[in-house]
Amino acid sequence: MRFAIAFSLRSSACALLCALLGAPLASHAEADKRDFSAAERLLFMTPQLQGLQAPMLLRYTFGKAGSFEEAFADNVTVALIAKANGGCCDAKGVFLSGARKLAVPDVPAADGNPVILYFLEHDVREMKRLTRGSENHFRKRIRMAIYQDAEVRDVSLRYQGRTVKGKEIAFSPFLDDPNRPKYEKFATKNYRFTLSDAVPGGVYGIRTFIPGESAAVQPLLVEELLIDGAKAPAR
Repeated sequence: MRFAIAFSLRSSACALLCALLGAPLASHAEADKRDFSAAERLLFMTPQLQGLQAPMLLRYTFGKAGSFEEAFADNVTVALIAKANGGCCDAKGVFLSGARKLAVPDVPAADGNPVILYFLEHDVREMKRLTRGSENHFRKRIRMAIYQDAEVRDVSLRYQGRTVKGKEIAFSPFLDDPNRPKYEKFATKNYRFTLSDAVPGGVYGIRTFIPGESAAVQPLLVEELLIDGAKAPAR
């Protein structure tokens, strides 16, 4: 139940977010135990929207590539609207378009950037579609990987023509999954979240990557979300 718990502590919309991610709510007593990894704190307990001036529209590009399915390019937006007291922000997301569009909840009084949870919900639904596995199982593996196995490192990024500092959080939640034989083709999937205080909303990019059978062939699947004005980091 971890990543929705942590994020919900930063938003009055915890019921909506936990419903989106299929996770029960945590009490403040649980939160006060501070039993969170560095990755969890960066992803779900950082006030990424703090200090922004509403109204504002956070724009992201979204691309899918790889040998497994047809590639496409699309967009994601998070509209930030001033709260009744004039502060920032209520958030309204649009994740992809047309038949690919994911219905996501509005987030009143958001503090963290909901695009992280929107991407993760899209991801677990895609994993279910591709493998016919359980959404709850994939959510659990991702949550536990962020808690137990995620690596955090400093990175340099290019944003609107300048170099900015950031943090990269990387993990592979399915490598040691007991259910791995059921979806072996997708078990090497890697997740990379890139955050930076230098970009509006704090989220520079999110990338999932499934390599091909060898280094000589193109990846099986790649999905990447990047804030408008960003340049994809070298891999």
